[in-house]
Amino acid sequence: MVADIERVQEIADYIAPLALRIACTYRVADCLIGGPRPVAEIAAEVGLHAETLRRLLRVLAMRGVFTEPAPGVFALTPLAQLLRGDHPLSLRDAYPMVAADLHAWAGLEETARTGTAAFPREHGESYYAYLAGQPAVSRRVDASVEAQNRLVVRTLIRAYDWASCGTIVDLGGGTGLFLAALLARFSRLRGILVDLPHVAAAAPRVLAARGVSDRVVVVAGDYFATIPPGEDTYLLKTVLHDWTDEHAGRLLRAVAMAMRPDSRLLVLEAILPDGDAYHVGKLLDLHSLVLTGAPDRSREQLIELLHQAGLETVSVTQTATLAVLAARRAV
Repeated sequence: MVADIERVQEIADYIAPLALRIACTYRVADCLIGGPRPVAEIAAEVGLHAETLRRLLRVLAMRGVFTEPAPGVFALTPLAQLLRGDHPLSLRDAYPMVAADLHAWAGLEETARTGTAAFPREHGESYYAYLAGQPAVSRRVDASVEAQNRLVVRTLIRAYDWASCGTIVDLGGGTGLFLAALLARFSRLRGILVDLPHVAAAAPRVLAARGVSDRVVVVAGDYFATIPPGEDTYLLKTVLHDWTDEHAGRLLRAVAMAMRPDSRLLVLEAILPDGDAYHVGKLLDLHSLVLTGAPDRSREQLIELLHQAGLETVSVTQTATLAVLAARRAV
């Protein structure tokens, strides 16, 4: 019974998750790469209050993130290693402190009653309109997406015949991390990246870092209205779950209109399993509801959404992260 009580307390806790986000935002794990250090040294290096940081790290150490081998001295644990910026699967930037998101989550009770997104209600504008006007917050969100994409890239790179895709139009492709990873792996691919101006502005840095700038055209624009026509492959990676069926259907119809008869559309989305099994998509589904009001969808719902837009699903490939749905224009 005591173990059950402790488990419920752990699930209900929002203190440790917020402490973790502060540690990530201020890059605390990077300060400990060389070994254990007194908290006063860490705080001075990252610009935090020493006693507050001690209390924060003590909470995280209780959860196995960091350890306190001597009073006031902290060190990395295997979990904390993932928060290092130089880790190949670093999660340091995946969990930023975004106050606007927390304010939206404070409205969850009303969302639970009405089924409507909390973010517009709390902030007076849509989630993406807010990000467009808050460049610093937008950069944190973009960095979070990039960090989470590292694992996604590894699982998806072998899940589809990407080498045959020709020119890929990545609609809502963010800063281009996924597109850049594809082009770096497959030298004959070319890309067109389409996203809002404040997001697309960061793409040249990402593309240059992977050495693929010369094979990508960056288009700053609204992907509902700016879809380059007549290309080989169109890509929607974790885009549809940001939109209600009405808006997702409008986007898919626009893509279908832009496609050639032999073009393909690749939709990458989380397909949620039934039952009690853990799946990160179940968490992100609720997060999407709070921020935008949109759902994640089942395999059948995605196929029907494509069908209603005049698209025929050719194949569905499930991976450990996202599913790949390949579609073409219906005859």
